[in-house]
Amino acid sequence: MSDRELSVVTGAFGYTGKYIARRLLAAGASVVTLTNHPQPDAGITTYPYDFDNPARLADHLQGATTLYNTYWVRFPHSGVGFDRAVQNSRALIAAAKAAGVRRIVHVSITNAGAAPHLPYFCGKGLVEESIMASGLSYAILRPTLVFGVEDVLVNNIAWFLRRFPVFGVPGNGGYPVRPVYVDDLAALAVTLGSEKEDTVIDAVGPDTFTFEEIVRMLARGVGSNARILHLPPLAVLAASSLASVFLRDVVLTWDEIDGLMAGALTSDSPPTATTRFSDWLAEHGDRLGRGYQSELARHF
Repeated sequence: MSDRELSVVTGAFGYTGKYIARRLLAAGASVVTLTNHPQPDAGITTYPYDFDNPARLADHLQGATTLYNTYWVRFPHSGVGFDRAVQNSRALIAAAKAAGVRRIVHVSITNAGAAPHLPYFCGKGLVEESIMASGLSYAILRPTLVFGVEDVLVNNIAWFLRRFPVFGVPGNGGYPVRPVYVDDLAALAVTLGSEKEDTVIDAVGPDTFTFEEIVRMLARGVGSNARILHLPPLAVLAASSLASVFLRDVVLTWDEIDGLMAGALTSDSPPTATTRFSDWLAEHGDRLGRGYQSELARHF
């Protein structure tokens, strides 16, 4: 990758965006980020999203070869729901085209659009359709459960396992999950950013587990003796909602429970990542769950 190339990463101080930005910088690219959470000392030029100002948004993208897009919302908050996130994403795509960006690498999710009753997945599908219709070269990555030390879901499961005597698994816990390591996802994104062909690819790891197996692996990895119980999904949601009040966060949503139980976080595609969750957990288990990762504190 030439050091003359400029890449734009949305959310380069967030979770997946941070790993993508690191890989681009290590490869010699210049990196600009769009974010609502600037970090002045990070060494990356930072602009706000400016979704409501198309001309200014396009200015932020001028000179960029590739846009790596991680922008989305996990749940509606502060007046931004999934419909607005779709609108914002379309504004970003239009600005990229106006600015002459060559290629979009978009981080979506497995089974995007396949669950029309789940706004998170449905919205992701609509954004994919907009990218495909844009006329720009694109690579769409569809990750499953993305794990890493900063991950909200995996870390917070470990946090609850460390601190409470019981942990509730919704339903029978037998629904499949195929986790993918965040840095493997970033490496795949950067590789696809240098290609030209339009592609849609599932970003998936080498192993498939049931959700209960992942919880039990985490319990062993952090040394927890918590009793793991099967509970009705609504009971898990109610307990999560109560915890949300005390933690001043949104611990879990119904859409997340429903999507998980529907098997939306798995894929039959060949593995596109190599890191095994069990190997990663053996190395990082001592760090997991030491602190709670708040979605609201991170983004709002």
